[in-house]
Amino acid sequence: MPAADVTPPSGTRDLFPADVLLRRRTFAAIQDTFERHGFEPLDTPAFERLDVLTGKYGEEGEQLIFRILRRGEHAASGEADLALRYDLTVPLARVVARYGSQLPSPFKRYQIASVWRADRPGRGRFREFTQCDIDVAGASSLVADASVVLALIDALAAIGLEGVTVHLNDRDALHGLVAAYGIPEALGASALTALDKLAKIGPDGVADELRARGVADDAVAALHADLSAADPTAAIVARVRSDARGRVGLDRIAELMALLPAEAGVDVVHDPVLARGLGYYTGPVFELTHPALDASIAAGGRYDGLIGMFGDEPVPAVGGSLGLERILLILAEQQGLEAGGAGPGPDVLATVLDPADAADILAVAVRLRSAGIGVDVYSGEGRMKKQLRHADRRGARFALVRGATERAAGSVTLKELTSGEQTTLSEEEAVRFLRGRLAEAGGRDGGRDGGRTDG
Repeated sequence: MPAADVTPPSGTRDLFPADVLLRRRTFAAIQDTFERHGFEPLDTPAFERLDVLTGKYGEEGEQLIFRILRRGEHAASGEADLALRYDLTVPLARVVARYGSQLPSPFKRYQIASVWRADRPGRGRFREFTQCDIDVAGASSLVADASVVLALIDALAAIGLEGVTVHLNDRDALHGLVAAYGIPEALGASALTALDKLAKIGPDGVADELRARGVADDAVAALHADLSAADPTAAIVARVRSDARGRVGLDRIAELMALLPAEAGVDVVHDPVLARGLGYYTGPVFELTHPALDASIAAGGRYDGLIGMFGDEPVPAVGGSLGLERILLILAEQQGLEAGGAGPGPDVLATVLDPADAADILAVAVRLRSAGIGVDVYSGEGRMKKQLRHADRRGARFALVRGATERAAGSVTLKELTSGEQTTLSEEEAVRFLRGRLAEAGGRDGGRDGGRTDG
């Protein structure tokens, strides 16, 4: 029997201690920020009924849904009735449609959870990844749109990513663009998908893709000329103003820009070809970029028609999502973390040189932990040299030795692994000593002192 392939499936990855701890710290900072902005946590199932997800994401998104085949007596049909969630927005829409009368209105929620897309894997792009959403359901005012953008900006600042740029556009302005350039309405969505790739493929690439999608040469030529102009935004906006619906969108962009205060400390620009790929957007759309990555790190928009697809009444809504996987790449690079690296080790690794001493050493560890000191007890086998090498590899600050002599005296011997300094102290003295030394070095005991976990 051939050996199993033990590499993770394409587009997924194993997360090691350093990765997990970075994610945990990042998520905690983001959650705290969202809650300070008035957003409440929500969780939903990992999979949904297939008909809940289909028809919501546009042509390209529809092809990326991971379907789950029917089970039991229906398994032979090869049909699917469930699917892994593609994003967190459609599940939210289902929740609001189902429980709307039980929820506050407006309902401000956030969710950080895994989603799945049958996408082509790449740097910062996975088939299984964590999405981080905030949404306001039940509010038509642009104050809600501004609130979402500001919460995303603050969350990025909280994790050390300042200097972002907010790119704004509006679906009505995009409709005006399609009309102004004479693109048939039937080709509008396809043309916008091509335009949305401008940052990646440039004006020439957009022109080629528009032609491949069936857009007439005169429309392609006009768009290419404006996209290549010294001020592409001004050139495109001048055309969009010729369309009544386009003017509505442009006015809404101006109003939203005015609502984003200078105190937010970000640049806000109108990006006239920003379309966002998902088909459910109805009004303003936005992306946030950062100089450290040639891609957006947050995005979202207004989707006033989505929740109404699940019920009788339309419910206005707006939301945004942080691109956590891309953000975590930036943070890992900034902090010099290597993929698959070890996390911070315990404050103290207690050695066990004689199995007969194990119960006593475990008891010492319990007492030290209750005093807020992180202690790992060595559970393998080997002499002192091997155990000290393990402690060093784990990144422990101190090794603890408790033999018959120390046990009789009620003391412990501590060895600082970086300096080799060794001292024997009573347990009470050891607690004070460790707290002091760990605090001096910016150790990890600050969040453990007295058993506290609020840091």
